[in-house]
Amino acid sequence: METGVSLSAVLSRELAPSITPPLHWQHLTVLVVEDHSAYRVLMGWFLEKLGLGHQLVGDGQHGLAALAERPFDLVISDCQMPLMDGYTMSRAIRLREQANAQRRVPIIALTGNLVHDDPQRCRDAGMDAWLLKPLTLDQLQGVLALWLPGPASAASNTLVSAPWPTRASLVETFGDAHVVDQMLTSLLCEAREDSAALERARLALDGPLTAERLHRLVGSLAFLGGAELELRGMSLIERVRAQGMLLNKSHLEAFQADLRAYLKYLGAL
Repeated sequence: METGVSLSAVLSRELAPSITPPLHWQHLTVLVVEDHSAYRVLMGWFLEKLGLGHQLVGDGQHGLAALAERPFDLVISDCQMPLMDGYTMSRAIRLREQANAQRRVPIIALTGNLVHDDPQRCRDAGMDAWLLKPLTLDQLQGVLALWLPGPASAASNTLVSAPWPTRASLVETFGDAHVVDQMLTSLLCEAREDSAALERARLALDGPLTAERLHRLVGSLAFLGGAELELRGMSLIERVRAQGMLLNKSHLEAFQADLRAYLKYLGAL
């Protein structure tokens, strides 16, 4: 895939992370699946600067082979690749995880074109979030802070709360007003259904279902620009699993109230 970005130009301006990455990242490993050799070099350089172990492969077949050999904490995959694209690989990963009762590894889509690689298509394939080329080190670090495993406190120290997106900012990000309209319609519908299901699970004190619906909502929030809510949702998943429902009742109620307000805001854009 053509990226339209000068590797030397990016490297020259991305001299160091603006925020020091968490120390526990030194024990984590990321798999990058990218057919463009220059972008593989760029991603490897970024991950090295962030103190993360990594492996770089050129297509989905090699990505599946790498995952069969050893576990990874996160996968970043280009969407359009020869031999096996990122969508096919992601679906195969999810099927393998279900068949073998494996931990769900976060998969981040890497794309230069959100018209062909729209967020809903990424989600349908089992991807969790996206990164848009040309990519900066700060953008990569922000997404990794949300999706890499580790203490919630470590992630919260790496992310500064961002203002809610405007329609203009969404159009600028996605490059097309029609894409924004399609994305908002689809993802808002899913997010509202998941929010209602989360409410039912919370009232029934169903911890596993609450964690499941929170995970789906976190995926929607990743595409809808709700970074602060996304981070809170990830933290709540871990808290519910570790502490149970009763101890997190007030946190869940506050999260749902803020989520309803955010979805209402997005619906009016």
